[in-house]
Amino acid sequence: MYTIRTDYRDETVIEKSRFICTLKKVSSETEAQDFIKVVKKEFWDATHNCSAYIIDELAQRSSDDGEPSGTAGLPMLEVLRKNQLSGVAAVVTRYFGGIKLGAGG
Repeated sequence: MYTIRTDYRDETVIEKSRFICTLKKVSSETEAQDFIKVVKKEFWDATHNCSAYIIDELAQRSSDDGEPSGTAGLPMLEVLRKNQLSGVAAVVTRYFGGIKLGAGG
């Protein structure tokens, strides 16, 4: 398994929606959940703050945060798994730009 060296943030715009990806190196579920809360507080006015984290083989969680079920958090978790990452929490913040994307969009 791999992890990230440093915390990371990047932003992109797709079809007028603004997406901000924030990654943090974490060592426990409590630390991951606290990080998610901090990002949600920072971007309190966002449409969604979807999240996923992997601590180890047993501690893996995701949240769609209001997006259609299974369309945001679970794919994020799968990206972490596919890249064999652990000790990582991810939050993707979305500011809706008026055009539906993905499932149903």
